[in-house]
Amino acid sequence: MQWLTTTVDQLNKRFPKGQILIESGGSPSGTYHLGHMRELIICDALVLELRRSGREAKHIYFVDDLDALRKVPTNVPAEFSQYLGMPICDVPAPDGSRQSYAEYFLEGLINSCKSLNIEVEFIRSHQKYRAGFFIPAIERSLERVPQIRQTLEKVSNRRLDENWTPIQVLENGRLKNRPFLGIDKVNRNLSYLNSDGQAAIVSYAGGAVKLDWRLDWPARWWLLKVQAEPFGREHASAGGSYDSGVQLMSNVFEAQPPIAVAYESINMIGDTKKMSASKGTAVSATEGLKIMPAEVLRYFILRAPLNKRLYFDPVEGVVKLMDEFASLVAKADPTKDEEQLLYVCSRGEVRKTVSRVPFSQLVASYQASLEDANKTLEIVRRSEHGGVVEPEADIIKSELRFISEWLKNWAPEEIKFKLRPTINATEFTEPEKKSLKILADKIAEAPADADGVWFHNAIYELKDSQGLEPKEIFNALYRALISKTSGPRAGYFLSILPRQWLVARLRLES
Repeated sequence: MQWLTTTVDQLNKRFPKGQILIESGGSPSGTYHLGHMRELIICDALVLELRRSGREAKHIYFVDDLDALRKVPTNVPAEFSQYLGMPICDVPAPDGSRQSYAEYFLEGLINSCKSLNIEVEFIRSHQKYRAGFFIPAIERSLERVPQIRQTLEKVSNRRLDENWTPIQVLENGRLKNRPFLGIDKVNRNLSYLNSDGQAAIVSYAGGAVKLDWRLDWPARWWLLKVQAEPFGREHASAGGSYDSGVQLMSNVFEAQPPIAVAYESINMIGDTKKMSASKGTAVSATEGLKIMPAEVLRYFILRAPLNKRLYFDPVEGVVKLMDEFASLVAKADPTKDEEQLLYVCSRGEVRKTVSRVPFSQLVASYQASLEDANKTLEIVRRSEHGGVVEPEADIIKSELRFISEWLKNWAPEEIKFKLRPTINATEFTEPEKKSLKILADKIAEAPADADGVWFHNAIYELKDSQGLEPKEIFNALYRALISKTSGPRAGYFLSILPRQWLVARLRLES
């Protein structure tokens, strides 16, 4: 985890004393998804590693809930377009509750952070503006408009529109960009041109005035004394918001900018664009935590370099992640990087949340037991992983809850199955019936500890008995067991089924 070690070293060198403050942030304008969680998990890893180095560290999340509602997400009623332009802290919640639109979506993020064990303090923009916290930044910014304009034009390498303004003013409940005329610091008022082109006066002490987004970000750095800020790589482009923020910190606020921690996006597998809740192309953090433990989701994000785009695969990817993380936890001689990765994934409390039984085997065993946790344990006991059951029974049962959710919402159809409750011999040809009976007789005489390899060989020995190709034998076998023409790895699958039931079924008796 070179990025983590390097960033911590930079922070310790630049800020050798006192607490390190790390900020993340965003607008609660829709459902928070896994792409958003990358930032918060990075921040949490920095806090943990800084503390391991002997420093005090804190993570705050700045909630941009004074931002205007700019578009209506796909999971919000279309009639919410009537609130466009209003601060989202003042828009009603989509579910009709007493909380605001902002709090409605922020609640999901807060709950996700709790589930992911992320230690973070949430600071709401509207509360800070309305309590007067931003007064010094507003005054300094409006006293230095020429420097701001010159800075932004130089950084972006383009001329600002002559109507550009450093402020947004709340008019009739909506935020509007209005030309700034002058400031009265004694009475804490400013004058501007309203929608009619007439001079108007508004107090900037109670939240009716908000800084333009290019100023709002460095203003927060200055006021809160932020020392590190992770953000999406799009903000780190040349002439982008971080570049302008750095120059504004120097030219306007006369302070050091925070150390940048830029990261790539998370996309859905096969998607060329990053996750977007508003477009419906994302997995929410809540959904992700239903199909994998917090440690595994943290592992998915933290194992990769920051400059690597991640692709979330809720189907096959989850299977790999669960098995990879189990292998990492079980490793007898982890490297220094692996120890560090485990530490930040588990927040220093390495505990087994994923068993040593392969995920795919648990999926098949769980379905073969008709999704009964105790019967699943019995099936696993009869497999090559039987020795794992006793020491990890509780872990397996916990893992089955994730598997149940995964099967319900994400598993491909070819993986899902249920054992046939009954059988009808007329569905099978005579060669198929004879082949299945021969196999049943072999299994009836099989040793009690016969494993998947034994069953696999027993199936293949049938290929010359009735003139059936292996593909035809497997077809008949799966139809008899799960009413499908394909299914789990056959040898292993037969090895986990109750022996007496299996023999009767292959004889087409029940």
